[in-house]
Amino acid sequence: MTPLDALAFDFFREFARCEYCLKAIGFLKDKKSAEANWVGRFAQDVQDVIENSAVTEVQAAVKYFLDNPPRKQVVKNSQLEWDETLPDYQNKTELVLLLVCRVRNNLFHGGKFNGRYFEPQRSEELMTHGLVVLRACREAHSNMRLAYAERADQ
Repeated sequence: MTPLDALAFDFFREFARCEYCLKAIGFLKDKKSAEANWVGRFAQDVQDVIENSAVTEVQAAVKYFLDNPPRKQVVKNSQLEWDETLPDYQNKTELVLLLVCRVRNNLFHGGKFNGRYFEPQRSEELMTHGLVVLRACREAHSNMRLAYAERADQ
């Protein structure tokens, strides 16, 4: 396993555990589907972490995402392309969380990997900063932190 593969594994694992925790504590997109809602109430609860953190690593991660947002893979004229349009958001915290979700989507759905990583340095930076954001938000949210710890005990 390469270092970038190990980082991708760590990112996927952390993202999946955080997504489970969001669902376990009731942050759902709607009452009919088991889809975690990263924005709305959760974003409000962790807004101080994203927008006012005194932790240099968190500040650097947020700045990186705002300065270098991951693109979304789309199909235009029957060709795969990268769209730089930002997702819809209400505030900086929602944007950062949605961009971390975009990193996950690009990795999981193969947009950033096809037997090799496209832009490996950028992929490494996005995953590394994404891990910082995920961990900072998880630790700052008491219910999420508790659900994360409880799941680790099982």
